[in-house]
Amino acid sequence: MKNKTIVYFMRHGLDDESFVGGWSSGGLNDEGKLQVEKSADFIIQNIEDINTIYHSGLNRTIETTNIINQELRLPVFELTDIKELNKGILNGMKVELAKGIYPNYFPNPLINERYPNGESLQDLYERVVKFLDKIENYNKSLLITHRGFINMIYFILNNINLNYNKTQFNVTHGSIHKLELKKIKRIY
Repeated sequence: MKNKTIVYFMRHGLDDESFVGGWSSGGLNDEGKLQVEKSADFIIQNIEDINTIYHSGLNRTIETTNIINQELRLPVFELTDIKELNKGILNGMKVELAKGIYPNYFPNPLINERYPNGESLQDLYERVVKFLDKIENYNKSLLITHRGFINMIYFILNNINLNYNKTQFNVTHGSIHKLELKKIKRIY
């Protein structure tokens, strides 16, 4: 990563968490839309160097992008490399149903255990490692993505052992994280 590379990562707004996330097609709920509007205000008031927006191609990131870009009016591109952990056949399934059919995946499978027709947490980690090798291609961009993807960046750049503690890096809905000089920190 070049020393001057600055990339912003934003987690999408809240969606219906009664469904398994992953590569699901759910959109934002009303609270999620309000979260994103507040994030947009922060960006407008505090970040001047964004020139492009990328989203993961999943509906919740597309809707987040549309809200953010109402004021910014920047070029927007889909970037499937920044998708969340692929939970395979569990993607978009009602959580209660998924728990009944696939109890071994709740609360979480083993780090190297793949979801049926999906990825393991280790697979996501390795996907993000490869992505970070080309991060300079996204200098001055806002990447609208998912908690799992952003968490992997924290694990990698801080040399922390991979685990399923989803809250340890404070990647909440609508939060914004700045990557600069091989360091990442939450800025909103």
